[in-house]
Amino acid sequence: MAVIDLPREIGIVGVGYVGLPLAVCFSKVMKVRAYDRNPTRIQELSAGIDRTNEVPATELGSPNLLFTSKKNDLKGLNFFIVTVPTPVDKYNAPDLTPLFSACEILSEVLQKGATVVFESTVYPGLTEEVLAPKLEELTGLKLNVDFFLGYSPERVNPGDKEHTIPKIKKIVSGSNQKTLELVAGMYSKIVAAGIHCAKDIRTAEAAKVIENIQRDVNIGLINELTVLFDRLGLDVHEVLEASGTKWNFLKFKPGLVGGHCIGVDPYYLTHKSLEVGYHPEMILAGRRTNDSMPEFFAEKLLRKLLERKVSPIGSEVLVLGFTFKENCPDVRNTKVVDLVRALQKYGIKVDVADPIADRELARKEYGLELLDGIPQKKYTAAVLAVPHAPILKQLDEGLDQIIDPKGFLLDIKGIFPSSPNVVH
Repeated sequence: MAVIDLPREIGIVGVGYVGLPLAVCFSKVMKVRAYDRNPTRIQELSAGIDRTNEVPATELGSPNLLFTSKKNDLKGLNFFIVTVPTPVDKYNAPDLTPLFSACEILSEVLQKGATVVFESTVYPGLTEEVLAPKLEELTGLKLNVDFFLGYSPERVNPGDKEHTIPKIKKIVSGSNQKTLELVAGMYSKIVAAGIHCAKDIRTAEAAKVIENIQRDVNIGLINELTVLFDRLGLDVHEVLEASGTKWNFLKFKPGLVGGHCIGVDPYYLTHKSLEVGYHPEMILAGRRTNDSMPEFFAEKLLRKLLERKVSPIGSEVLVLGFTFKENCPDVRNTKVVDLVRALQKYGIKVDVADPIADRELARKEYGLELLDGIPQKKYTAAVLAVPHAPILKQLDEGLDQIIDPKGFLLDIKGIFPSSPNVVH
C-alpha cells in the first residue's frame, strides 16, 4: 500500500458496547470525539461511569477523549466511524432507524474529502445501495467525489475481557482503493492482530453477517438435539461430552439464544435473500429452533414438578440470570424474558435474580423487577438460565440454600453435574 497521510483526530457516532471500547482504543494514539445522542450516557461516561462494564473508569478520563451529545462538536473532522445498533422490528425486518439517524447527524458536519466508516452489522449492499444515497441526498455531496465510505465490521464480544479489539483481526473495506488503504491504515494503529482487506464493501458486509449466523445455526442444531434427546431419555450434556472427545467435534451447548447479534443478524441476511428471490432454509430453521427453546425449558420444568407430585400453580421458581449472555449486563433481546412469561403462563410465581443486569432497562423494557442477588428463601425449583460468575459462586456454596427438599435446579447449559437435585 502507498504511504498516505492519516487523520490525527476522528469522530465516533454511537458510544455503546461497540463504540466505547473503540473510542478508548483510538484515544491511546490520537484525539477522539465520541458522540452519542443520549445525554445521560454522555454525562455518565464523562464522570467515569460505564454501565456496560466494558471499559474501566481509569480509561475514560483520557485527555484525548471527548464525550459529547452536541453534533457541532463533530465539525471540522474528516474521518468518522459509525457504531450504532442495527435491530429488527416486531416483524423481524431490519430496522434502519439508527443508521438513518446517524446519517442525518453526519449530514450536518460532513465536509468535502471526508471518510465515513460503518461498523454496524448489515446485509450485503446496504452501505453502498442505501446509506450512500441517503448521505448524498442529505448533503448534496457525491460518493467517491466529495466523500468516501468504508466498512469494517465490529467484532466486539460484550463481557469478554480476553478477545478485545487489539487482539481481533480486523476486516476493512473501502469504496475505492485509496479509501481502503486509508481505513486499513487507521485501524492498523490500534489492532495488533492484523488487518484483512476485503475485496469490496459488499464482501466485508457478508463476512460479518454470516459470522453470527454460523453460530446461530450450530446452536440451533444442538438445541434441536436437546429436544430430541429429552424425548429419548438421554442427557444431552453427557452426549456432547462424549462426542467432544473427537478432535474435530464443534463444542456448542444448548441455551437461550438472544442478544443483538446472534438473535438478530440472521434476519438481515434473510431479508436480502428474500429480496433477490431466494428462500433460505437453514438460516430460518436455526432461528425457529432457537426461538422455541424458552417454551421447551418451561415445559420441561413443568414436567419435573409434576413428576415430583408438586402442583405448578402457586409454586415459586427462581430464575437465575436475565441478560442475553453471561457476565454482561445487557438485557436487550434477552430470551430469558420469554422463559419467565412461559412459566407464568402455567400459574408459577417467578422471581428473577441477576446481580449484574441493567435493572433499570429491564424494568423499562419488560416491566420486570429484578433481584440483585439470590434471596434468603427456598424455592420449589430454580432455573440456571445465565451462568454469571457471581451466580455460580453462590450456587457452589450449596443448592440447599435456595431450593426446598423436593426442589431441583434446571441447569440449562449443564454447568453442574447431573444429580437428584440438578436436572439437565
